[in-house]
Amino acid sequence: MADQTCFAFELTNRSSELSTLCEQLERIGETLKLSRRSIFEINLAMDEIFTNIISYGFTDQAEHAVRVCVSADSDRLTLVVEDDGVPFNPVERLTAHVPDNVESCRIGGLGIHLVKNLVDEISYRRCGGKNILTLKKTVEKT
Repeated sequence: MADQTCFAFELTNRSSELSTLCEQLERIGETLKLSRRSIFEINLAMDEIFTNIISYGFTDQAEHAVRVCVSADSDRLTLVVEDDGVPFNPVERLTAHVPDNVESCRIGGLGIHLVKNLVDEISYRRCGGKNILTLKKTVEKT
C-alpha cells in the first residue's frame, strides 16, 4: 500500500472563512508539490462547494463547523467536506444547461456543473445528520 498524506482543518459557516479555505488549500498544495494549475482547480471547486454550504446549508444563524479532510496518494487527491446542514446531494442534481451566451444565462446550477467538470469523481452520503461530500481528482506535481 502506498503512503498516504492527510490534512484536516475546520472552518465555520461564514463567508469570511473563504480566505482561510484558500490559504489552507494553497499550503497543502505547496506541501504536496502540486502544480499551480492543480492548486487553482482544487481551490475553484472547493470555493464553490463551501459557498454553497454557507449560502444554502443552514436554516439558522448559528455558527456551524465545516470540516475538510484532504488526503493524497501518489497523483490522486481526495477531499472530504462534512457539514451538519440541511441534506443536499449535488450528485443528484441534473447537469445544468450551459447557455450559448450571457444573456440567456440563469442563476443556479452552474457551480455544481463546474465542480463536476473540475474533479474526476464526486460522491455524497448522509450519515449521522451530516452531509459528507467526497471529491477525487488526479493532480499534477511540479
